[in-house]
Amino acid sequence: MRIIVVGGTGTIGKAVVSELAKRHTVIVAGFTHGDVQVNIRDIQSIENMYQSVGQFDAVVSTVGKVHFGSLADMTAENYFVGLQDKLMGQVNLVTAGLARIQDGGSFTLTSGILSADPIRYGASASMVNGAIDSFCKAAAIEMTRQIRINAVSPTVITESLEDYGDYFHGFESVPAARAALAYSKSVEGAQTGQVYQIWR
Repeated sequence: MRIIVVGGTGTIGKAVVSELAKRHTVIVAGFTHGDVQVNIRDIQSIENMYQSVGQFDAVVSTVGKVHFGSLADMTAENYFVGLQDKLMGQVNLVTAGLARIQDGGSFTLTSGILSADPIRYGASASMVNGAIDSFCKAAAIEMTRQIRINAVSPTVITESLEDYGDYFHGFESVPAARAALAYSKSVEGAQTGQVYQIWR
């Protein structure tokens, strides 16, 4: 298969690329690095990426920014970070890719544990992650041409504890390589409309 990994230069993305590249042709898409560049906030940039790549069988998204902050201090602009980037950025990858992906192809998006296990300062992340999970479940029933869609919902990644560990006291982290197996399951398996929870 030819698989586009959006965010393939990031912590989870690198692990996903390493796992899938053992068996498939992987095209790494990044904001400034990678085989192709893409800004998921810009639908035209997404269209340009797909046009540049040509034929593809799967899209894996491991990107998405959200704002962490206290509920009392959150502004509309703070919420828009997650809504425009992690949520709509990934939704746009799907909507723009539907007409281009091969029959029997798949989309795999990234949500996260905070949709089910919230933390202080994580209201935006919980909201966005829950929306991504729901979008995948709903979109799956309307997919044609045997196209599939799933979400991977990881807990905090071990390699990211230096940056995010203070938000996740009491959470057991998982290595990026373990999370990457769920992306492989989504791409190479047969399920659709699933949320693979990588924290159990």
